[in-house]
Amino acid sequence: MQETPKGSRLHIAIFGRRNAGKSSLINALTNQDIALVSPVPGTTTDPVYKAMEILPVGPVMLIDTAGIDDEGELGQLRVERTLQVLAKTDLAILLLEPEKGVSEFELSLAQAIRRRTLPLIAAVNKTDLVQPEKEKMSEWAAELGVQLLPVSAKTGAGIEELKRLIIRNAPDDWEGPPIIGDLLLPGDTVVLVVPIDLAAPKGRLILPQVQTIRDILDHDAYCVVTKERELRAVLANLNQPPRIVVTDSQEFLKVAADTPPEVQLTSFSILMARHKADLPTLAAGAKAISSLKPGDRVLIAEGCTHHRQADDIGQVKIPRWLRQQVGGDLQFDWVSGGSFPQDLTPYKLIVHCGACMLNRREMLHRLSVAREQGVPIVNYGVLIAHVHGILHRALAPFPLARMALEE
Repeated sequence: MQETPKGSRLHIAIFGRRNAGKSSLINALTNQDIALVSPVPGTTTDPVYKAMEILPVGPVMLIDTAGIDDEGELGQLRVERTLQVLAKTDLAILLLEPEKGVSEFELSLAQAIRRRTLPLIAAVNKTDLVQPEKEKMSEWAAELGVQLLPVSAKTGAGIEELKRLIIRNAPDDWEGPPIIGDLLLPGDTVVLVVPIDLAAPKGRLILPQVQTIRDILDHDAYCVVTKERELRAVLANLNQPPRIVVTDSQEFLKVAADTPPEVQLTSFSILMARHKADLPTLAAGAKAISSLKPGDRVLIAEGCTHHRQADDIGQVKIPRWLRQQVGGDLQFDWVSGGSFPQDLTPYKLIVHCGACMLNRREMLHRLSVAREQGVPIVNYGVLIAHVHGILHRALAPFPLARMALEE
């Protein structure tokens, strides 16, 4: 449970006014004292993340947020950070207090949640202290447009029912399509090309490679893992051609040369683009690469903050390839982790990583922001295949994405 990546967990965010008992509810749901609890309003100042498991949903990420009624200049910054959590939320819990009920804060938040078409659960906490009248509960429920569940984070009353509501309301599509399994039949062979260079973590594989191996095994197919230099020998030793070859994007050219044209070829990054985001949107964004001109501004976004090597893909290689494409210099900005600008209009192109550390909801939000502002967006694998002239081949397993590129 603890080793499930953050980006592969259902994200459940808990919202409410200061001192509504959000941190206490986190502790009650996890049966642990992991969130700081205090009677002083405003104890939680930044979103706090806690991994746990709720069966049968599986691994989840609980997010404790600052109060939506925080005051003052610093308080408004906290409220903004709380609202930013909606971009990565799969399911929202709105917590009320029995003596305060529903106000403009709860109504405004509920509207923001509905605009994003997120599942919403509402609960009234602290019922061990005050039992709200049934008429008031019905009135508040009507205002919010959801049923209200009475709970007590202190005594545990209603917590199991809240867990059942989470299970019933968890969206079916929060995980996205399989990484590769739906492209395979039982007994198929997949060859994975995994370079072992300075960027490779010592003693292990990177997350997308591990997740792809697991998805292949889950779909009863075979997996052969090799370095790029041994690919030709591996293919020659197979009794029959593999269903597909998947490569690290940076080895696209060599792998494409060594893979017979009748064998499908794609990259880990393109697989992750489909699994975590919307591949047709990212494929369509590749058309903007040919329209770049010297002096244009490009945003490069990464979902994690890794240690960068001398020839880093995002800092060095992609800028170099794009400069070669336009025949001149470009202006580059970089963001990493949870940072993503809301104003994207200065950019002619956004280049995003494979998003293995982000959840699907956050990636879809980022694509939505780019689409609304008319800024094309690609990911690393799509861009690398494009600049090397093999994007059509890399998208062959995905007809809708290839259609978006050709329109």
